[in-house]
Amino acid sequence: MRSTSRRRERTMREIIVCTFLTLDGVMQAPGGPDEDAESGFEHGGWQKPVADDEVGAAIAGWYEHSDAMLLGRKTYEIFASYWPTADPDNPFTHRMNGMHKYVASRTLTSVEWQNSTLLEGDIVDAVRKLKASDGGNINVVGSGDLAQTLMQHGLVDEYRLTIHPVIIGTGKRLFADGAIPTALEPVSVSTTKGGTIVGVYRPNGKPSYDSY
Repeated sequence: MRSTSRRRERTMREIIVCTFLTLDGVMQAPGGPDEDAESGFEHGGWQKPVADDEVGAAIAGWYEHSDAMLLGRKTYEIFASYWPTADPDNPFTHRMNGMHKYVASRTLTSVEWQNSTLLEGDIVDAVRKLKASDGGNINVVGSGDLAQTLMQHGLVDEYRLTIHPVIIGTGKRLFADGAIPTALEPVSVSTTKGGTIVGVYRPNGKPSYDSY
């Protein structure tokens, strides 16, 4: 007798870039003065004064349908030094510690934070294998150099951005010089009471050009 059961169609995991930006596009060191002072950056900790409860709720929503993070070395080390001993009453603490972490690094030889895996070999090949593996979506948090590599190879499926009402003027930018021209389809865009734009966008081919 022939089986009438259907094999469930397998879908690819999505790579989602989740980033906090200033109005002029800076992503460096939003969390504190000592987070990332590379290149003499003096504006660390710029996000908290311009965040609000709606921003926090939006960020929490970023993780509802994702079960892993993909991190570069620097972001991994920042997170690994904070979250394992963070306040257990913070709702993010359990989530951050419990999610699987994939770490892209050419210099680390091991990763000690719970549920962490050090990716081996070429990072582009490794991420392609991750996308084809079983599991939920994967959030790229911070990790600017890694995010730019993924963008250059067409591996980003969605951007989730908070764009805050502050101009810094210097620092690392998510969309740095040399970014691949890309059209974006807005999935949802809103503005919080504090003036932060919360935008979700999906790559949609190449930009179109026209004149008035």
